[in-house]
Amino acid sequence: MTLTRPGARHADRAPVRSRLRTPLLYAVSFAVALALAAALVTVGGHSMADALLALYQGSLDGGASIGQTIDETTPLLIVAIGAIVSARAGIFNIGQEGQLIVGAAAGAAIGLFVPGPGWLVGALALLGAALAGALWAGIPAVLYYWRGVDVVVATLLMVFVAMQLVSFAVNRDYLLQETAVEGQILSPQSDLLPEGVRLPRLGEYPDFNLGTGFVIALAVTGVVAYLLRHGKWGFRLRMLGLNPVAARRAGVRAAALGGGALLLSGGAAGLAGGVMLTGGVYRIQAGFADNVGWEGLLVALVARNHPLVAIPVALFFGVLRAGGGFLASTGVPRYLVSVVTALLVLAAAFPAAYAELRKRRRPAVEA
Repeated sequence: MTLTRPGARHADRAPVRSRLRTPLLYAVSFAVALALAAALVTVGGHSMADALLALYQGSLDGGASIGQTIDETTPLLIVAIGAIVSARAGIFNIGQEGQLIVGAAAGAAIGLFVPGPGWLVGALALLGAALAGALWAGIPAVLYYWRGVDVVVATLLMVFVAMQLVSFAVNRDYLLQETAVEGQILSPQSDLLPEGVRLPRLGEYPDFNLGTGFVIALAVTGVVAYLLRHGKWGFRLRMLGLNPVAARRAGVRAAALGGGALLLSGGAAGLAGGVMLTGGVYRIQAGFADNVGWEGLLVALVARNHPLVAIPVALFFGVLRAGGGFLASTGVPRYLVSVVTALLVLAAAFPAAYAELRKRRRPAVEA
């Protein structure tokens, strides 16, 4: 006869309940978000069924739609990986939108004005974009470790400076404004990149086609995931993020490691801008970033700073971006598309936020 101690069955059931809680939370979150979205679309005089169909057609229905979704996913994933690196060091970089557009502007300048073979200039444009993004993130890093300026405030303010800087550049013919053509009004944008400088695409429209930037995104994700999990650098980064005092006593130089993490985060955002520029947009203008920096940061938050988890999360956001654009073309107002997208994003973020709140509340209850 086997005896079991009191409460053992309850203890065995606890992990099962814990594993089931997260999928259940996601199901409930998305159900509530879809219900609210349906109500908003219906009140606006549109059919939710038609809206969902349009969302599907714009993102997953056919090769061209799938390729568009992957193209939208690529820069989001690169930005998210950079955000994860800085977050692991305990540094919250929220300036990716500015770092991305500065990187794209640097890439455009190299792509338009540097002579040489197209493949070499294209590679230099991507490298220059990453370096420019890192430089833009380096300013808050210096301010933080030299003068103690809060990173969140500094990186956020640098976004507005970046937007004004790029707006200035694309409105000056001696900088990045497009070349004047007789009888044509100049626009605040650069010239198109030469074809040789652009990233090659696989396939042709209207069939399945996508930019090769996704290879760069997957390579960056794989390298960072491996180093964070198995490398000495990743271990020191986690140590600094979890306990800066213990990390310093263990010989970790916070300024070098933390500042380097912020530089890498900005460099990833700049690289994302370079991939967008050379992979599909081909010119720089004031609204170039298109919220990719903000949404890439959201991808990292929803993925809870796990690089491999960021891949499906970025794909989900890519579906929303690709499908949202198609949905707006069917007559649903653009602001309503943004609201519906925001509801789905909140649904995706809520379970992770709830788990974090439970984790922080548990020690207080036990104390």
